[in-house]
Amino acid sequence: MIEIDGSYGEGGGQVLRTSLSLAAITGQAIRITGIRAGRPKPGLAPQHLTSVRAAARICQAQLRGDALGSMMLEFIPGSPVQAGNYIFDVREAQPNGSAGAVTLVLQTVLLPLALATGNSQITLRGGTHVIFSPTMSYIEQVYLPMLQRMGVEAKIKLGAWGWYPQGGGEVEIQISGVSSFNGINLLERGDLERVRGLAVVTELPSHIPQRMANRAENLLQEAGLKVGVQALREKGVAPGAGIFLTSEYKNSLAGFSGLGRLRLAAEKVADIACEELLKFHHTGAPVDQHLGDQLLLPAALASQGSQYRVAEVSTHLTTNAAVIEQFGLARVRVDEAEKIVVVMPGNA
Repeated sequence: MIEIDGSYGEGGGQVLRTSLSLAAITGQAIRITGIRAGRPKPGLAPQHLTSVRAAARICQAQLRGDALGSMMLEFIPGSPVQAGNYIFDVREAQPNGSAGAVTLVLQTVLLPLALATGNSQITLRGGTHVIFSPTMSYIEQVYLPMLQRMGVEAKIKLGAWGWYPQGGGEVEIQISGVSSFNGINLLERGDLERVRGLAVVTELPSHIPQRMANRAENLLQEAGLKVGVQALREKGVAPGAGIFLTSEYKNSLAGFSGLGRLRLAAEKVADIACEELLKFHHTGAPVDQHLGDQLLLPAALASQGSQYRVAEVSTHLTTNAAVIEQFGLARVRVDEAEKIVVVMPGNA
């Protein structure tokens, strides 16, 4: 049984998600202690508990410690990962429901199911656009297209938007099983081709997304960027607002978002996303800081080596690298000066 220290590095949920994915793929039993020890509310939150149970379902794992607030988990896979139709609902993890991020559940089971024999369909219910988590728009516009270059075949259909605190979002994901992943080389991003965006509300007036879209277009055009933002009213169970921007470079994609909240003007929501985008654009890097750690796992599972340059070497990235190396699948080297990540799988 591999012993994993959940308090290592940034001490958040990523240690858990990466460990669960790799345990399912390798069939290796794991024990994680100190889960989310670095967080204000340590232990398993609803989205983490849902991720644990989702990973267990796809490989018939035995569990110990799978409870809200638990800081220890034993996960013992019982079979190879099984492709199939699955429903994972974050609301079931606690009595009064939850808007926990379904994107974190998806990132736990996506790669194991992508490497399984056969095709899978997953329905996820809960929060789709939640602060401190990748939004489903980021997954759809940046994460999955970049993973597709590595051989991961998955398509998303967003049925309902789920914002904090009500949640109630629903997403369907189709995953095609493949035999292996490819490495990725991303040292130069090339020229910016355009910025495209979505300004979205549910259960709110249509002038709000239009104001977000206008503000973003004005700011980015002033900075000399080619940009188009679509304003939409979409389906959701409660009021919510957000803007989601994707920078399309010749060789890469990067994503940025601003999420609305009470007493935050529509223009300010757009400002948040634009400031992030412009800050990243000026780094010249091909890989944004969120994608930097999210590419590590598929790169470690690939049949060739990978290298890519990140805007920032985050503690998420270095923590994820350390967890991956504990499974002995790949060596990860991070050049902090050049901000270059090199991943050499054991079979490469």
